[in-house]
Amino acid sequence: MRDPYAALGCPRDADAGTLKRAYRRIVKENHPDRNPGDAKAEARFKEAAAAWDLLGDPDKRARFDRGEIDAEGRERAPFGGFGNFGGQGGFDPGDLFGDIFSGFRNRPRRGADTRYRVPVPFIDAARGGTVRLTLKSGRSIALKVPPATEDGARLRLAGRGEPGPSGGPPGDAEVEISVEPHPWFRREGLTILVDLPVSLAEAVRGGRVRAPTLDGPVTVRIAPMTSSGARLRLKGKGVPDPEGGPRGDQILRVMIQLPRDPDPALAEAAEDRADADPRVEAGMA
Repeated sequence: MRDPYAALGCPRDADAGTLKRAYRRIVKENHPDRNPGDAKAEARFKEAAAAWDLLGDPDKRARFDRGEIDAEGRERAPFGGFGNFGGQGGFDPGDLFGDIFSGFRNRPRRGADTRYRVPVPFIDAARGGTVRLTLKSGRSIALKVPPATEDGARLRLAGRGEPGPSGGPPGDAEVEISVEPHPWFRREGLTILVDLPVSLAEAVRGGRVRAPTLDGPVTVRIAPMTSSGARLRLKGKGVPDPEGGPRGDQILRVMIQLPRDPDPALAEAAEDRADADPRVEAGMA
C-alpha cells in the first residue's frame, strides 16, 4: 500500500478528526454497493480502509510516524547496513536478517477485534428484533437482538472485525447493547411493569379501559371501588423466555388520576367522606 496519509489525502500533521472525516468520505463515495463492478472504486475503498486501520489507531500511527512499522503495519527490521562485514566482498548481514524475519513479518495473522455500543429500543430488547449496525468498514448490517436482552449485554459477531494482515482471518466484532428507557414499561426479569392511570370515576364505578402491552393495547376490566395501587395481572404478556419456557406476565398497577383543575363538586363529595380514615382501615393508626 502507498503512504496511508496520501491514501486519505491528508497531510502528516492532520488531527484524528480530519483523518476520520476523510476516511468516511472516501469509503462512502467508493463503497462497492454504490459502484458495482468498478474495480478502481473498490481499490480506493480497500486502500482507504487499510489506511484508516493504521492511522485510526493512535499507537499504530505513532509507530508508523517513528518508522517502526511500514504502511502495511508490519514491523520494520531494526538492523541497518553493516557495510563490508569483515571485509568480505560487500556481504550485508541485513540481507541475511531480512530473509530470516521476512517470513515472520509476512505470515498470516488474525485481525483485531472491534467494539461497538448500539442503542436498542426497549420493546425490541424485550421481544427480540433487529437494529442497523454500521461497521468501521462503512458497511451496514442487520443486527439480530435476541428476546430478553438486558442492558449491557454483549453480542459477538464472528469475522466482522478488522481484516487479518497478510491474508489472515478477520477479527470479531463485539457489540454492547444499550437498552433505551420506555415512557411506560419497566422490566423485572421476564415481568413487565406498567403504572396504569385511571380516572376517579373509573376507579369508583369500575369499567373497561385500554392498557398498553409489548404486543399492543388491550382492554382490561377495572372492578368497582378499585383503590390506587391495586394490581392486575396480564398472563403471558411479559417478556419471552429465551430458553423456551413460558412467557412472563405483565403487571398493571392502578394509579388514580385526579383532575388537574379545581372541581367544587368533587371537593364537596370528598368532604362527605371526610370521616373515613383509610389509615385506620389499613390498621396503621
